[in-house]
Amino acid sequence: MTLLVLVAAAAAFAFWGVGMYNGLVTARNAFKNAFAQIDVQLTRRYDLIPNLVEVAKGYLKHERETLEAVIQARAAAVSGLAAAKSRPGDDAAMAQLGSAESGLAGALSRLMVVAEAYPDLKANQNMMQLTEEMTSTENRIAFARQAYNDSVMAYNNKREVFPSNIVAGMFNFAHAALLEITEPAKREAPKVSF
Repeated sequence: MTLLVLVAAAAAFAFWGVGMYNGLVTARNAFKNAFAQIDVQLTRRYDLIPNLVEVAKGYLKHERETLEAVIQARAAAVSGLAAAKSRPGDDAAMAQLGSAESGLAGALSRLMVVAEAYPDLKANQNMMQLTEEMTSTENRIAFARQAYNDSVMAYNNKREVFPSNIVAGMFNFAHAALLEITEPAKREAPKVSF
């Protein structure tokens, strides 16, 4: 009878451990999936930027510096996204992406300010369509970032609370980093209206 109780206790402990492990894996996969949604939206934004710059080029002949800054910021952001995509949740990768996104938001804001001075550019049908798409994409990015950060918080909570922290420690479930923009002024989506 004692042996049966010990076997039952061991089986219950094993089921508990498996349940904790599976919960941690599920939470980790949820935040990785949430990051994949950010990837989709950021890639959409990055694909729109060359078109925006190309349309603006014809009008902003004397603003070459601004256009080059947008192109360089886009390249840095694409690089930051690639690093983050290969390691979603990694502190350094998420910080690099956040920094690159801040730089891109600043460059896009400068482009929009400069473009305000060109009424023909503001009235250009292609420019109006691109800015509408950029605005829509910025909103999607904000929602995807929020979903990602919520998933990371749920995962980190699950891996840090007792008793699942024991299983998390045994199987090396690492801390996941939020995607944060550190400067409050840069938390807002760039204004892309004409």
